[in-house]
Amino acid sequence: MANMASGTAVQGKPRVLKESYGARCKKDFFINWKLYLIFLPILAFYIIFSYIPMYGAIIAFKDFSPQYGIWGSHWVGFKHFVDFFTSPDFGRILGNTLTISFSTLIFGFPAPIILALMLNEVKHNIFKRTIQTITYMPHFISLVVVCGIIKNFVADNGLITSLLSSVGLVEKTDLLGKKELFVPIYVITGIWQEIGWGSIIYLAALSGINMDLYEAAAIDGAGRWRQLFAVTLPSIMPTIVIMLILRVGHIMGVGFEKIILLYNPLTYERADVISSYVYRRGLMEFNFSYSSAVGLFNSIVNYALIIFTNWISRRAGESSIW
Repeated sequence: MANMASGTAVQGKPRVLKESYGARCKKDFFINWKLYLIFLPILAFYIIFSYIPMYGAIIAFKDFSPQYGIWGSHWVGFKHFVDFFTSPDFGRILGNTLTISFSTLIFGFPAPIILALMLNEVKHNIFKRTIQTITYMPHFISLVVVCGIIKNFVADNGLITSLLSSVGLVEKTDLLGKKELFVPIYVITGIWQEIGWGSIIYLAALSGINMDLYEAAAIDGAGRWRQLFAVTLPSIMPTIVIMLILRVGHIMGVGFEKIILLYNPLTYERADVISSYVYRRGLMEFNFSYSSAVGLFNSIVNYALIIFTNWISRRAGESSIW
């Protein structure tokens, strides 16, 4: 009773008063104020360009007219969503989006990992840096220029078309004019453009592996292939899982820029995706409410996918974002 009354000790130990959350934040701010100052422009960028514009998503539930503005336009509820789901274009563009996205995920996601593993085995530094530079370069080329190069290479007299036709794989014609070849061209050129840039994070993860693990595996008689599957891949698996979760969150987010630069009326059936559909309906036909509804649906599906993938990863015992 005496201890409880005095409040100075409990069971012979002095009571430690915990700081409040606000006090800890204040102390941390004064200690690391320079870091907070550096972070301030990034925070302002996302607030101004990502969070404040979110209120504009309300036009998906309105019949938006620039004359009346967002709040003055007539409320129509889920009308635009229903129109999209019942549209004859819904099945086609959804199927195209999923086909391109899953093809890119299946073939494009492992490519940087494989390149990083191969470069990690190269001991000649000059050769290694040369390969890294060559594979990085396409990422920094403007997408318009990249698509121009692709069109020239797969034209009826292009380099790729000539090579493939010489071995009898394709006819000597414009490959982008064939709808069945659009997805392979899109995926392969995407791998070529991003494989080097995507390998950077995996090379960083590989550089952090404890070399004692390789020495212990070698003592146990493990060769290079055995070390790859017993040491290397398990060590970078948390990074792979995190990157996979983030990639799945963009399954429905096929960028319209490359699609629009590459597709044509002959390939609409296979090339038209949700983002290009939103671009046409929203900016070219000025149907802002309808395109906003389609874009909002797209974002909700992406959000649900990243939540679901993160939950599966956490339940499986692997790494997760949260």
